[in-house]
Amino acid sequence: MLASIRTLRLVAAVAITAILSAPAPLARAAAGDQPNIVILLADDMGFADVGFQGCPDIPTPHVDRLAAGGVRCTNGYISGPYCSPTRAGLLTGRYQQRFGHEFNPGGGEGGKASGAAGLPVSETTLADRLKAAGYATGLVGKWHLGGAPQFHPQRRGFNEFFGFLGGAHSYFPGDGAPILRSQEVVREPEYLTDAFAREAVSFIDRHQEKPFFLYLAFNAVHTPMHATDKRLERFASISDPMRRTYAAMLVAMDEAIGQVLDKLKNAGLEENTLVFFFSDNGGPVMQGTTINGSINKPLRGSKRTTLEGGIRTPFVVRWPARLAAGKTYDQPVIQLDVQPTALAAAGVAIDPSWKLDGVNLLPHLLGENTTPPHDALYWRLGRQMAIRQGDWKLVRYDAAADDMPRQPVVGPRLYNLKDDIGEQHDLAARLPDKAKELEAAWDAWSAEMVQPLWGDGRAEGARRRANPRANP
Repeated sequence: MLASIRTLRLVAAVAITAILSAPAPLARAAAGDQPNIVILLADDMGFADVGFQGCPDIPTPHVDRLAAGGVRCTNGYISGPYCSPTRAGLLTGRYQQRFGHEFNPGGGEGGKASGAAGLPVSETTLADRLKAAGYATGLVGKWHLGGAPQFHPQRRGFNEFFGFLGGAHSYFPGDGAPILRSQEVVREPEYLTDAFAREAVSFIDRHQEKPFFLYLAFNAVHTPMHATDKRLERFASISDPMRRTYAAMLVAMDEAIGQVLDKLKNAGLEENTLVFFFSDNGGPVMQGTTINGSINKPLRGSKRTTLEGGIRTPFVVRWPARLAAGKTYDQPVIQLDVQPTALAAAGVAIDPSWKLDGVNLLPHLLGENTTPPHDALYWRLGRQMAIRQGDWKLVRYDAAADDMPRQPVVGPRLYNLKDDIGEQHDLAARLPDKAKELEAAWDAWSAEMVQPLWGDGRAEGARRRANPRANP
């Protein structure tokens, strides 16, 4: 009897030792643990400027690999036409107009926002919720949600932070606002996109034993237009110097994404990592001039407008353990969906009191739910507005997109996006009842929103028309 007990103890000890000594990814996968979650966010990237969108002059093999291994959402949107409001919506899963974050809070090359301007501390972020669920949480890159201490990423749910707080930054060492590691200023010797790749890979390397959430928020391909000589040489065949620099900057971002994907694969984490990729808005093409060399075709419009070129983006979701590779999903989705999708994947129950506007996309992407995720999607930026319901879109937009500075806002215009993705044929006069129906639905939604906490759309429009190359 005593020998049997000893044998059982020995077997148990061997089993425990085997479990503890197994590679962390394998042990976690066997236990059916939560997936890792990675958000890869581009900045001011043109709709047409990645390979899987048909880009002919800029190779993006790593982003294309991501798309080939996941689900490409062909009607992917963001909830605002420029940087900070989009990021506020992303991290909260709520329309940013619900809590007054309708405009950029400020912070350009100097990296400073006013003390009162930033993601309201009353809002709970995705990082907050995943951290509470046992995730290691890290932000690498651009914050742009407030520069005052109360808005610091590490007070908004992130365990670790490496990057800058403002809306734009030099890519070359020694220029621009401070680069921070946590709250300490560091001297960064590398080209900034390369530094972000290094830090993202390091974060993954250091957090393999528990699920992690990595938010890699590039400032590429936002101005200033800075590229390394080696990458510029690759694009000597591009005659337009701005487009050439843009291509070199975009390739740097693609290479950084490749390093992250390679790290996940080599660490045995690829299968059980949920990855999102999209841009924070469309490329900036104002008054007939591209600000950074980006191309939004076949879309019309630009960053800062509620036309498709401002709010529609390449959009990919990859989770090899759950989602089939090489698929497309054609119903409209939005970056607000990232939070509920990530929480569902992590096994976090969503409390209705959170009032999330996003939807868990997993049943839709898996084909378990064949209804559209949203009845309608809405946009508001000052006097600009849009609503998309099915294939129909009603929009009032900044006329700078049409080089009409005397008429700052145009519309409402009615388009059928299935037949007219370029928003060329206004149907409002032919279908006034449809236009009124959509306007009434938008009015009802807008009435639920609050007044902006800062910013003035009219003042911003006047400033932009006076200096069209300004690109906060």
